[in-house]
Amino acid sequence: MRKTGTSVQHTIKSPIYCRGIGLHSGRVVTMTLRPAAVDSGIVFRRVDLDPVVDLPALWSNAMASPLCTTLRNDEGVTVSTIEHLMAALHAGGIDNIVVELDAAEVPILDGSADPFLFLIDCAGPMAQTRTRRSIEVRKTIRVEAGESWAEITPDARLSIQCDIDFASHAIGRQSTDIVVAAQGFRDEIARARTFGFLHEVEQMRAAGLARGGSLDNAIVVDGDTVLNEEGLRFDDEFVRHKTLDIIGDLYLAGAPLLGRVRAHRPSHALTYKLLTQLFADAEAWRYHPAVELDGESADDQPLSWVEPVAALSA
Repeated sequence: MRKTGTSVQHTIKSPIYCRGIGLHSGRVVTMTLRPAAVDSGIVFRRVDLDPVVDLPALWSNAMASPLCTTLRNDEGVTVSTIEHLMAALHAGGIDNIVVELDAAEVPILDGSADPFLFLIDCAGPMAQTRTRRSIEVRKTIRVEAGESWAEITPDARLSIQCDIDFASHAIGRQSTDIVVAAQGFRDEIARARTFGFLHEVEQMRAAGLARGGSLDNAIVVDGDTVLNEEGLRFDDEFVRHKTLDIIGDLYLAGAPLLGRVRAHRPSHALTYKLLTQLFADAEAWRYHPAVELDGESADDQPLSWVEPVAALSA
């Protein structure tokens, strides 16, 4: 019997590839997205190495980093800047996929998640014959780092409240409050680009980082001025991108989280710390277990975790 009213796992129908610049390496990267079997999860594959190395996209394989999200195995093999692709996979409902790379970094493309959603759409999501697990948050977990903090509390869906506060008048104080949903992500979050300050970019380049960064793939702020000639895609694009990063980093849980996230002045390292603390407490979470669908097609099964987006507040 087919289970009805349940959410099923999804992969993509066919492989698709793109080429782009690595934000920190500055080198051209070829990335290929490939279909994957049920229960295999999201796996980043370094095909430039011999033998090829697979890195599952899980919090337990991640490194705390202020600049980007990086996976690392015990042998020191890494894949970095995965967060924008992870956010697109999360919002696109993709559970199982292989991400092949011929370098140690995901291409930055335009600095948002929108191009990755386009790739997923072109490849075509494909339903699979096993139910999708979610992770139910059962108690409040809170982490702090200086003036920054983040917490997750029990809820029936994933929602994120995020606020930032910068001295630059180009950014200032901004906040969002959203329910993580497929269409809402596309309309309100996906196009928000990564950003940085000109003096920080110069410092990173001196340290051998941000070699691929440009006005084509990031918002660059100099004092109180946005240097990009085309301006911003949203008045509050900065906090929307911070929310995008949180969505991508949370998908390192290995399944969609059901909880209410609140974050003040967030970072990749802070979200990583939140996941680490959550999974360190066996009473703080539980799975909704996967169920076999007896090999039947599940094309008509709804993605039950997708819900309307809440209004964004300036």
